[in-house]
Amino acid sequence: MKQRVIIIILTLAVMVACSETKYVADGQYLLNRVQLIDDEKTPGINTAELKEFVRQRGNSRWFSAVRIPLRTYSLSGRDTTRWVNRMLRSIGEAPVLYDSAQTALSAKSIQAQMQNMGYLRAKVDVEILTKGKKLTTQYHLHPGRPYFIHNMSYEIRDSVIAQLLQMDKKENQGLLPGMVFNVENLDAERKRITNILTDSGYYRFNKDFITYRADSVEGSTFVDLTLVLHRYSNGEVSSVPHQKYTIRNVEFTSGNANDSVVHLRQGVLRSNNFIQEGQPYSASALQSSYNHFGRLGAVRYTNISFTEVPDTTLLDCKYTITTNKPSTISFQPEGTNTAGDLGAAVSLTYQNRNLFRGSENLSVELRGAYEAIRGLEGYSNSDYLEYSLQTRLSFPRFIVPFLSQAVRRQANATSEVSLRYDMQNRPEFRRRVFSAGWKYKWENARRHNRYQLDVLDLNFISMPWVSVKFREEYLDDTKSRNVILLYNYADLFIMKTGFRYAYNNGNYAIKTNVETAGNLLDLAAHTLKFHKNGLGQSTFLDIAFAQYVKGDVDFARYFHLDYRRQLVFHVGFGIAYPYGNSNVLPFEKRYFSGGANSVRGWSVRSLGPGNYSRGGGAIDFINQTGDMKLDLNLEYRAHLFWKFGGALFVDAGNVWTLRDYDAQPGGQFRFSEFWRQLAVSYGLGIRLNFDYFILRFDMGMKAVNPDYETEKEHFPIIHPKLSRDFAFHFAVGLPF
Repeated sequence: MKQRVIIIILTLAVMVACSETKYVADGQYLLNRVQLIDDEKTPGINTAELKEFVRQRGNSRWFSAVRIPLRTYSLSGRDTTRWVNRMLRSIGEAPVLYDSAQTALSAKSIQAQMQNMGYLRAKVDVEILTKGKKLTTQYHLHPGRPYFIHNMSYEIRDSVIAQLLQMDKKENQGLLPGMVFNVENLDAERKRITNILTDSGYYRFNKDFITYRADSVEGSTFVDLTLVLHRYSNGEVSSVPHQKYTIRNVEFTSGNANDSVVHLRQGVLRSNNFIQEGQPYSASALQSSYNHFGRLGAVRYTNISFTEVPDTTLLDCKYTITTNKPSTISFQPEGTNTAGDLGAAVSLTYQNRNLFRGSENLSVELRGAYEAIRGLEGYSNSDYLEYSLQTRLSFPRFIVPFLSQAVRRQANATSEVSLRYDMQNRPEFRRRVFSAGWKYKWENARRHNRYQLDVLDLNFISMPWVSVKFREEYLDDTKSRNVILLYNYADLFIMKTGFRYAYNNGNYAIKTNVETAGNLLDLAAHTLKFHKNGLGQSTFLDIAFAQYVKGDVDFARYFHLDYRRQLVFHVGFGIAYPYGNSNVLPFEKRYFSGGANSVRGWSVRSLGPGNYSRGGGAIDFINQTGDMKLDLNLEYRAHLFWKFGGALFVDAGNVWTLRDYDAQPGGQFRFSEFWRQLAVSYGLGIRLNFDYFILRFDMGMKAVNPDYETEKEHFPIIHPKLSRDFAFHFAVGLPF
C-alpha cells in the first residue's frame, strides 16, 4: 500500500514539474488565461456568460486549477514513433497557442453580443500580458448605458392581418415603453406574432416578414421603435396579401417498405392527429401531432407533409408513419454487488409494442439472480437466489371512464397495469412477494411538469420459512427481541395510493411524493369487524395490513458557472409515520442513509439513525433505518478532458425514528439535538460521460461522525483514518 502511494505521489510530482511550454516554439506564446473584465461593473453584464463568445480558450484545467491534460502531453518525448509518446499525446492535450486573429474576432463577437443586449455603444479593448512564453488575454468591457424603448408603434401592411392583430389584447404585446431595447425582446415579439398567424391558417408566414425601424432620441438612451409587418413576397410574387389556408384532406400512409397499411387502429390515428379537415392550418396542431405520434412505442418515425391544392387556399395533409417491429425478445446479463456480496443476474424479456393495434406495450420479464453471501455462520448454505416474473401493460392514453375526449387528447398520458411475483431464498429465510399496480403518468413538456398517480398498489408479503437459527437468535430470543424485526419478518399486506410530481427546467429540479396505505382497509375493518391477531392488529384474509402516511420532497438548484463548470445545491427530506394498524413502518418504506446518492462518506445503509451505535450483528441493516431522512449536498462539477469530468462534494445528513424503539437507542428525532447528529462527509468524484449514460466513481471521507466513542472518531476531518473513514461508490447516473 505504501509503495503504491509513493508511486502515485512521484508520478504527480513529475507531472507538476514538467514544463507546460515544452512544445511552444520561440516567437509563440501559450495562451495561459482568458479574462473578461467589466471595468464599469455594469449590473446587467455577466462576464461568465459573455465568455462563451471567446473563440480561443486556454487549455483545460482540472477544477480550474491545474492543467493536467497539458502536462500529460508535455510528458511525451519528441520521437512520435514510440508508442508511449503517442499514448501520452492522445490522452493529453496539445498546448493552445495564442492567435491574434481569433482574439480580434472574439472582441467583435463580445461587442456585438453586448449591443444585442441593449448596450448600443458598447466597446471592447484587448490587453495582452506576457510572461516568458505564457500569455494572458484580457478583454476590457465598456458596455456604457443600456437603451430603452420610448415609444412603440406597429405598422401592419396587410389589412386582414392588421384586423386580426387588433383583436389581440394590448397587455399580451411583448414590447412596451420602458423595456430594454435588446435582441431578445425584439425576437420574442416576432415569435409571438408569428405563432398567432401560423395558428390562424397562415401556412407560408414566418418571422422574416417582420422587421423593425428604430430611431434614437438625440442626447438620450431612448429609442422610438416601429414594428413593420410586410406583405407576402417570395421573389416570384411581389407584395400581395398573405394567404390563409384551410385543411382539405388528411391522409395516413405507411412508411414501411412493401407495406401500404398503417398497423394502428383508425381511432388511434384520429385521436393523435390534431390537424382537422375544414379547419385553418395551425403550426401548434402540427407540433402536437408530432409530439403525440412520437411517444407511441409502435411508431419509429412520423413525417407530416402538406400539398397546396392548385388555384385555391386549401392544403392536403399526408401522414407517413413508419412503425417498429411489434415483438422483440431480449436477453440481458448483469453483475450485482450488494454490500460487498458479489453475484450475477440474467433477465429474459418479451415485448409487444402494438398489442391491440393501438401502441399498447406489453412486456413480460423473467429474471433470475444469484449472490454468494459472506460472513454468515451456522446456516446450511450461504447462497442467495431470486426468481421473479413481471408483466406490464401500458396504454399511451388515459384509460378512465367519464373523462372527456378533449382532456384525453390534450394530455400526454400513459395508463399502466402491472403484476409481479418474486421469490427470494436466503440462508436465513424465504420470502415471497406478490404485487399488483394500477397507475397513470402524464406530463406537460412545455412547462417541464411530470405527474404520476398510483391509483392502487397492492403488495402481499409472505414468509413461508424462517431458519431455526435465525428465529432463535433474533425473533424468539427475549433478550434480543426487536419489534422492527418481528414486524418485517411476518406476513404483511400493503394497499397504498400515492401521487408524484416532478419539475425540471435545467436550473431547478423539484420532486415530491406523497403516499398513504391501509386507510380503506381500516375503514372496512371497523365497519365489518375484521378479525384481529394476537398483537391486536386487524387482518385481511388472516394477514395484518400496514397503515402509514409518507411524504418526500427533493430540491436541486443548478448554478451554471460557465460552459465547463457547474455548482449544484441539493436538499432532500422525507418523513413517514405509522399509525392505526401499524406501529412500525414496513422495511421497504423505511429510510436509510449513506451510499452513492446520500452522505458519501458512509457505505449504503451504514449511517444512523441519529447517533445509534450499531452492533456486530449480521442483520444490523434492519436497525440502520428510520422514519425520517435529511440530505444536504453541495457539489462542484467540472469538465476535465475528453469524456472525463470531476466533482468535489460536501454532504450532510442522517435518518431518525419518530418513535423511541428499544432496538435503536439514540435514534429518535429530537428537535433540540438533531443538528448535533448530522453526519458530514467530503470527497472527490470522477465521471465518464458517454452521452447516453454516465459512469460515476465517488470517493468519500467522513468529516463529522455522530456515532463515536472518542473525540478522534467524532471529528475524522481532524483525525482521518483511511481504513475507518473512507468509502468508495460506483454508480450509473448523477446523484441529483
